[in-house]
Amino acid sequence: MRLTSDLAVIGGGDTGFNISAPLDSHMYLIDGGTDAAIVDAGMGGKYGQTDRILATIKADGVSHDRVSKLFLTHYHADHAGGSADFRSKLGVEVLASPLCAKTLEAGDEETISLPFAKKTGFYPADYVFEPCPATPALVEGATITVGNLQVTAFETNGHSAGHISLLVEGGEKTALISGDLVFWGGTIIAQNIHDCSIQEYAASTIKMSGVQFDAYLPGHFQISLENGKRHIDRAAEQFNKLMIPRNAL
Repeated sequence: MRLTSDLAVIGGGDTGFNISAPLDSHMYLIDGGTDAAIVDAGMGGKYGQTDRILATIKADGVSHDRVSKLFLTHYHADHAGGSADFRSKLGVEVLASPLCAKTLEAGDEETISLPFAKKTGFYPADYVFEPCPATPALVEGATITVGNLQVTAFETNGHSAGHISLLVEGGEKTALISGDLVFWGGTIIAQNIHDCSIQEYAASTIKMSGVQFDAYLPGHFQISLENGKRHIDRAAEQFNKLMIPRNAL
């Protein structure tokens, strides 16, 4: 589903557009013309719909042989669980933060708090976090070319450790793809898990309020193609008052 000439939303479940599996986060396609990249991978396996996502990419006019990269914002299963599927079907290089890459390669379910999430009923009891090789290239300030576009990584820990956001420049709009940093209206998702930190959440949000962009593409809920920075700014305003923004869930 095209958003601009160079950005598309290709997946998302019950917290979005229901164009892929119910538990999937939003997934995006960055189309740089000669090269393209996917951002986030959904659940994958029997609880994912990777083939449906691949069909959406094709319907958006992007041949699969142009998709060379998969960027991951963080290692939670709804964002990274389908990485092995995409690597197997498309041969993409999986790019992540060093911690996310290490965790994904090991299929480390404890680090991503998957046993706790299963216990609460958030994820199915038989879901498996499939290991996948990954390149630990997404560090603060790293810039990667996708065709005629530039993608710059920002470390944005808080929702989880090893979380990154991606600034996409050179296209129709400057866009921030933010994973689970901040959502519509300046809300956040803070969870009772070992690597969620309010202090890091605040620092990341305040840092990103200093970055200029127009389109805002989070990992769940609504998106903004214009004036998207207002959502980050609203959350930063609350953190700057020593308050905690409203939780989206």
